[in-house]
Amino acid sequence: MIKIEKRLTKMYKQVLRSKLLYVFTLMLVAGILSSCITARKVNYLQKPSGAIPAYKGDIGYEEYNISGADKLYIRVYSPDKDINTIFNGSSSQMMMGGTMQSGSDYTDLYTYQVKNNGAINLPLVGDVFLAGQTIREAKKTVENAIKTTMKDDCSVDVRIVGRYFSVIGSRINGKYPIMREKMNIFQAMAMAGDIGTFGDRSKIKVLRETPNGPQIKVFDIRSKDIINSEFYYIQPNDVIYIQDVKSQFFSVTSFGSALSTLFSTFSFGMLIYYLAVPEKPAPVTTSN
Repeated sequence: MIKIEKRLTKMYKQVLRSKLLYVFTLMLVAGILSSCITARKVNYLQKPSGAIPAYKGDIGYEEYNISGADKLYIRVYSPDKDINTIFNGSSSQMMMGGTMQSGSDYTDLYTYQVKNNGAINLPLVGDVFLAGQTIREAKKTVENAIKTTMKDDCSVDVRIVGRYFSVIGSRINGKYPIMREKMNIFQAMAMAGDIGTFGDRSKIKVLRETPNGPQIKVFDIRSKDIINSEFYYIQPNDVIYIQDVKSQFFSVTSFGSALSTLFSTFSFGMLIYYLAVPEKPAPVTTSN
C-alpha cells in the first residue's frame, strides 16, 4: 500500500511538473510573438483600422502665426528707387535686427527681427505690430504701413527666414531647417534619417508653439489619413519626440531571430526551472 502511494505521489509530481512546463512554454511563446516588430508596426500610409486611427474629421493645414523672435524677410517693390533702397538695402549688405551685416545668404535683403512686443521696426515707418498674424496678413499690414510714407502704390513680399524643427528620440537628435513654406511630416523624417526600427510610430509627440502657449500633440504616423490632419505639416520650432516601443528589450525583426530568441530563452528557463525544482530521488527499499 505504501509503495502504491509513493508511485501515485511521484506520478502526480511529474504531471504537475509537465503542466508547469506547458504553462511556462505558452507564456514564453506569447511574449515572443507579442514582441515581434511586424510590418503593421512600421509601415506608413496604412489604411485606418482598430489599431490605426482615422483623421478625416480633423483640421487640415493651419497657417503659421508670427511670434516673437521670428526673423522676417521683407522686400518692397515700388516705382520709387529711393524707397526701394531704403527698405531693401544694397546688394552687398543686409539689415538684421537693426544692424548692417554682410556675407549673408540674403545679402540684398533686409531681415527684421520680431521684438518681444510683437513688432518690427521699419525705416521711415517705425514699429509695425505683426505677432499673431499669418504671412498673408502680415504682408497686407506692412503694405498699408509703407503706403503712409509714399504716394505711389507698392507691393511687399514677406517670408519667415531661419525656420527650424527639432527631432529627438529613437537615436535621432538634431535641428533641421525648414526649406519650404509647407514641409510635411514625411519630408521632415526623411531629412532627419527616418524613424528607427524600435521607434514607436503610433505615439509620435510634437511640442508646438501656439498663440495659447506650448502644446503637446500626439499622433499615429502610420495612418494614411494623416494627410487630412493638423499633424501632416510641421510648423517652425516644432520639437518632434519619438519614444521607443515598450517591448524593445525582447523585440525581434524576423522569423529567424524569433526562433533563435525563443529557443535560447526556453533553454535558459528550463535550466532555471530544474535547478529550482530538483526531482527528489526515489526512496531506497530494503528487503527483510
